[in-house]
Amino acid sequence: MLNDKDIYKILFHNQNKVYEIHAHAVKQSMMLGFIEVEGLIFGERSSLLVDPAEEKLHAEFTNVERSFIPINAVIRIDKVSRAGQNKIMPGSDTTNVTPFTGAAFTPPTKND
Repeated sequence: MLNDKDIYKILFHNQNKVYEIHAHAVKQSMMLGFIEVEGLIFGERSSLLVDPAEEKLHAEFTNVERSFIPINAVIRIDKVSRAGQNKIMPGSDTTNVTPFTGAAFTPPTKND
């Protein structure tokens, strides 16, 4: 059950970009290592001025009831008083930190 009064701003990494989205519900997922984001909030589509970044996000999340975001991709979650503009920002391509999900895992063999 969503509480339409609560609004959360979620910043997370996705494909070398930083996404900023707003939603009515954020919680820890039953899937280990993920958060659930539900009730995404998008601006009014009737305005004459259209933001291409928000339109891209709206198209990407069309028909999404609930999104599962890896916890290691989350930068910050804030509870805010009103929804702001959803956007995609360029990320840092010059990092020397490898995300945990990108690390290769080789299980030990019987000979090890």
